[in-house]
Amino acid sequence: MPGTSRDLTRLRTAITAFFALDGFLFAGWVVRIPAIKHQTGASAGDLGLALLGVSAGAVLTMTLTGRLCRRYGSHQVTVVCAVLLSLSVALPPLTHSVLALGAVLLIFGAAYGGINVAFNSAAVDLVTALHRPIMPSFHAAFSLGGMAGAGLGGLVAGSLSPTLHLAGLAVVGLLVTAVVAPTLLRNEPPSAPTLLRNEPPSTPAPAPSAPATYRRPQGRTRGLVIVFGLIAGCTAYGEGAMADWGALHLEQDLDASSGVAALGYTCFALAMTIGRLSGTALLERLGHGRTVVAGGATAAAGMLLGSLAPSLWAALLGFAVTGLGLANLFPVAVERAGTLAGPSGVATASTFGYGGMLLGPPAIGFMADWLSLPVALTSVAVLAAIATLIGVATRRAVPN
Repeated sequence: MPGTSRDLTRLRTAITAFFALDGFLFAGWVVRIPAIKHQTGASAGDLGLALLGVSAGAVLTMTLTGRLCRRYGSHQVTVVCAVLLSLSVALPPLTHSVLALGAVLLIFGAAYGGINVAFNSAAVDLVTALHRPIMPSFHAAFSLGGMAGAGLGGLVAGSLSPTLHLAGLAVVGLLVTAVVAPTLLRNEPPSAPTLLRNEPPSTPAPAPSAPATYRRPQGRTRGLVIVFGLIAGCTAYGEGAMADWGALHLEQDLDASSGVAALGYTCFALAMTIGRLSGTALLERLGHGRTVVAGGATAAAGMLLGSLAPSLWAALLGFAVTGLGLANLFPVAVERAGTLAGPSGVATASTFGYGGMLLGPPAIGFMADWLSLPVALTSVAVLAAIATLIGVATRRAVPN
């Protein structure tokens, strides 16, 4: 178990690297969605069904991952899932039918969902040990990785096939995992959140040699974890929409080139990164409740502009404002759930959150077929507003 400041710093760096890698690989995949859509000959609805494979794989894996983290440790599970994610990102461009695409995305989604529960659990343990609200900094690394992955995808979209591009990302993922994994595997989580918020802080923690144990959420605690999950789900819906449909909206509705269309997700990821890098200071100043309310309202306004603006540059501005608003909502929800209930809380909130993130895009695909893609994207604003209302209603449920 890490016991010194240097140990905790190394552990924080390693966890941050896995967050960044996750964002990098995911963004590398999403910016190639238009090309893979063309390759498979899928309609918007067909693509939505294929993307449901990511959703199903992630949601089904998350609860299992929470249990695996409780049994084997979040650090070990993070490393295994990083290997699986790196390998599976190379699979989508090898398919030539909607059915095959959906099948490989099921594998990709399982790895994606697993690593998100695992490294969020590891991050919650470190936040508890440091006694500072640093969770946004980890998610800033995810956003920065996403920005880098999307930017690279935009640069190579015209010169590299999706097969070569995503195979290269798989190699990068395996190399990063090989370099960073030893730090996680050598160190146990720095603390185990065995206490609920209303228990006295003097309760002794487990001995360093004992395996981490967590209370199962009961009663009011379980209800609060579900509330945090609802906030995560409403807001992460927007992240999924931007990842899977943002580039297509700019190409299809505003006549952007493939390179410029990729810039849309880059603007979103950059704004989210900036918001998360300042998230610790914001949380220390405003508290968790006010941060959720302000962020949700900002995201709702930004997405209305991004989805309905008649010009490319106004849409890009809307995407950036949306990213700034959503920046700290998901990290806050996962941190609070994990603080209350350990990996089980992280798994529950993550299931809601990534369920929204990954089930949202297929829903937008169906709405785009029935109505139009711009109108479908306004659902992001609606759910951000709902998250704001939930934040207002529950602001005093858990102390900051």
